[in-house]
Amino acid sequence: MSLASISIRNPVFAWMLMLAMIVFGIISFNRLGVSQFPDVDYPVVSISASLEGAAPEVMESDVVDVLEDAVMSVEGVREVSSTCRQGSANVSIEFQMSRDIEQAVQDVQSKIAQAQRTLPRDLDPPIVRKTNPEDQPIMWLSLTGTLSQQQISEYARNDLRDKFLTVAGIGEVRLGGYLERNVRIWIKADDLRARGLGIDQVVTAVQRQHVELPAGRLEGPNRVANVRVEGEALNIDQIRNLQIADINGAPVYLRDVALVEDGFEDRVRASRTDGLPAQGMGIIKQRGANAVAVADGVRERVAEIQKTMPEGMELKIRVDNTRFIKNATHEIQIDLMLAVLLTAFVCWAFLGSLSSTFNVVLAIPVSILGTFAVMYFIGFTLNTFTLLALSLSIGIVVDDAIMVLENIYRHAELGENKVTAARRGTEQITFAALAATLAIVAIFLPVAFMEGVIGRFFFQFGVVLSVAVMISLVEALTFAPARCSQFLRVGTRGNWIERAVGSGFEKLAIGYRRLLALVLRWRLITLLIAFSLFGASLLLVRSLKTEFIPAQDQGYLIARVVSPVASSLEYTDNVMREVEKVIGSQPEVEGMLSIVGAGNLNSGLQFVTLKPREEREASQQQLMERLRPQLNIFPGTRVVLQDTSTAGFGAGRGFPVEFTVRGANWKALGDSAEQMMAGMRNSGMMVDVDTDYRVGLPEVKVEPDRNKALSQDVDVQSIAQVISTLIGGQRVARYKSEGRRYDVRMRLLKDERLRPEDIGNLYVRNRAGRLVPLSEVSNVKVEPSLQSITRKQRERAITVYANPAPGVSQDEALAEVEKLATQLPDGYKVVLSGSSQVFRESMNSLLFAMILGLTAAYMVLGSQFNSFIHPITVFMALPFSVTGALLAIVLTGGTINIFSLIGIILLLGIVKKNSILLVDYTNQMRERGDDVHSALMHACPVRLRPILMTTVAMIAGAIPGALATGPGAELRRPMNVAVIGGLIISTALTLLVVPCFYSLVDQGIVSVRRWLGMSPVQSDKMIAEKTATPAEEV
Repeated sequence: MSLASISIRNPVFAWMLMLAMIVFGIISFNRLGVSQFPDVDYPVVSISASLEGAAPEVMESDVVDVLEDAVMSVEGVREVSSTCRQGSANVSIEFQMSRDIEQAVQDVQSKIAQAQRTLPRDLDPPIVRKTNPEDQPIMWLSLTGTLSQQQISEYARNDLRDKFLTVAGIGEVRLGGYLERNVRIWIKADDLRARGLGIDQVVTAVQRQHVELPAGRLEGPNRVANVRVEGEALNIDQIRNLQIADINGAPVYLRDVALVEDGFEDRVRASRTDGLPAQGMGIIKQRGANAVAVADGVRERVAEIQKTMPEGMELKIRVDNTRFIKNATHEIQIDLMLAVLLTAFVCWAFLGSLSSTFNVVLAIPVSILGTFAVMYFIGFTLNTFTLLALSLSIGIVVDDAIMVLENIYRHAELGENKVTAARRGTEQITFAALAATLAIVAIFLPVAFMEGVIGRFFFQFGVVLSVAVMISLVEALTFAPARCSQFLRVGTRGNWIERAVGSGFEKLAIGYRRLLALVLRWRLITLLIAFSLFGASLLLVRSLKTEFIPAQDQGYLIARVVSPVASSLEYTDNVMREVEKVIGSQPEVEGMLSIVGAGNLNSGLQFVTLKPREEREASQQQLMERLRPQLNIFPGTRVVLQDTSTAGFGAGRGFPVEFTVRGANWKALGDSAEQMMAGMRNSGMMVDVDTDYRVGLPEVKVEPDRNKALSQDVDVQSIAQVISTLIGGQRVARYKSEGRRYDVRMRLLKDERLRPEDIGNLYVRNRAGRLVPLSEVSNVKVEPSLQSITRKQRERAITVYANPAPGVSQDEALAEVEKLATQLPDGYKVVLSGSSQVFRESMNSLLFAMILGLTAAYMVLGSQFNSFIHPITVFMALPFSVTGALLAIVLTGGTINIFSLIGIILLLGIVKKNSILLVDYTNQMRERGDDVHSALMHACPVRLRPILMTTVAMIAGAIPGALATGPGAELRRPMNVAVIGGLIISTALTLLVVPCFYSLVDQGIVSVRRWLGMSPVQSDKMIAEKTATPAEEV
């Protein structure tokens, strides 16, 4: 007994199942997380290490070399890259996508633990963590006010941070520009020297006089008590009054040789909003949490906090990335509703019956809501990719219902009662519906298993689309016939629209029958003309620009400011203020958050939020073009604008053009990078050219004179310790205040450490206790050095970034880069990285997925038709879908990108439905005894209506996305435009090409059989015996 018969006999059971899917789908929809991209584990693990005061070269040789040696033996390592800066290093390990990232983190931690003994003793414990774009802040808040910076920062950390951490879905609150409270001991070198004291004596005295230690416990016969020695100073005055020496009976206190104050750690960064000093607070959501819901919770908490904030403070939301996510999600939901309405209108126009239209359209909520339920249980979220799949599936999920209902409707028009028409009509079309659905799933499952990070994103796309299509098949073969057996109405068309559509379709069917008879007489010529059109359309590929993804107007951009090497924080701050004035004067700008000292003292970031798109005339890209010439006017300063809409698709900074120059010699490597950058600028094809290569940072080198030091009885370690403590600063103790502990740091007064010669004026204590000037036992010289060192695969590398110039595609820009790379000296090469690498790998993966999908579809169709030839006949529709897609992209001024290619792959799945309907019904006619020509002349006109209905329904479902202009429309348009163009051209030609090819192939088979001595009658009989059970009389 078929599924249709079971549902028809038990209609209440069918209705309950359908209602269950709807109810659970609604519940699941309300519980689904919302994010911009799928929540996937990136196969990247990072190691952060810091060694205070160490030069980049020292970090490279003593730290990075050891760490890289340790992790190279970890299973599944694909690439290791590292960056060394003053006092810090970061090692990034990219693993194969198949590697369990949680296990990889544990393996890396284990390897580092084994290598711990070979790392420098003073190195802070390396921090190992996963790298994921989901771990970046979704919002930035700013706390400003008239109070001191200390009060603002402490209030943000001690009060606001905890209040936001209690908001549901928040995983971390990152404090941007936060300065840790410190007790600062500023040494006065002259006073220290006048008393004959060395800095080592001061350090030792503070550590001995300011201490708190657990001292065990007292154990009595009945009770025990812990013992603790509380020898720490309780306030700043007590620290000032610590006795550090006794000279000739006169005590020397810390206040006599130093200034002691309640202050901050060394200021190496600062944050500001709209020109005012601020404390930034970045909101990071938990993995899998609903980003929009988290943002809503933050807004509510901000409103609550503002009512109770101290006077003189102001808390505002400065950057909100969820605003774009929310608006884009809302736009797709509107597209979904419009697609449903348009699809319903198409069905009503073709069927001329509200009950029939209701039966078809009901397939949409059942399929979509059923898909929501599956998404919830397998852990998917509502994101760009899943929503795109759902919007594209609107036209597809009604296909099966249309095919089934149209066949039922036709049987009812022939006089059968509702129950018989529902049963026989469904059973007759079951094979075609099953074949068409499995063909779509077969071509899309390989997309779900694409390699690389982008493959993880499209995994959810492919699964969601496949699930929606499979649910629609079940709905069409069970629920639809049950509804038709109860509510189907067949009668005359009631209004003028229905009559006009019916009359038009009858005329179209007559015209098609005549045209079909003509082309079947000129089969070879018809095929030649059709495939010539396909060949000519391939020439359009040369004129189309190629890029990874289209730029989106997200209302948000980043300005990267790099002042000259060796610039101080104050100088960089002043430059950024000038940049703020230029950006802030633009009418499209809503607000800014600036972070000075982002990575280095001479660099900074400005997060620029734009007004909503409807409130500004210029788009985000137009604003960037206008700003570039206005910002590049500061001497020695580079200002690079970045569009963040592609930053989530790969490692690196997210620039469309990103590569590394690699080679052995560091100087020649720098020259090669400069050669590449000059060529990129001169080509006019790239803008915002930048690099991480910074050279020229002055480095003061102190070289102990061992002979003089020996004669003065001074050891080298003492020299290094004096310089490290007084110039670099040293943490000498911890201080407790208000339940928290802070560092006590000692350093020379700023006015006494401004010039290199100030180092020579310091004194070191020799073994006899006498003070010796450093100028007598060491030499001081200044040389240029590297600001940072980057390595890729254990060799030094320089990374270069750029944006394509307006009107230049990403592919054209990368082609120019590869051309320039051929001019580099031998031994130096260019390797694509970041978004550029993902772009090339994704294009290759999509091509592979397309070929694999077609192979899988052929196998499925071959198995269903029990034929090696019929799948090829079905495939005749595919070339013309590509023709239509390319023509549509050209006419709309689009590009070849990953979304338009997904649209073409989708076309390869859905246009086969038309061919399957024709081939399947023609085979049924032949099983009844018709010859090939008669079978085609009968089957093709009969299947014209369902083919046109499904095609127009799918086009109607894609129209809202193709015409979209709201947030995120740049991603939806390419896919929908390709689908519409491919459907129009493919459907028109499929109705002619498939019958011609079917007839020619049959004629060829007959000729071969005759040559083999088999009669046509025998061969037809053999075919009938090998095929499925003959369909019932139509």
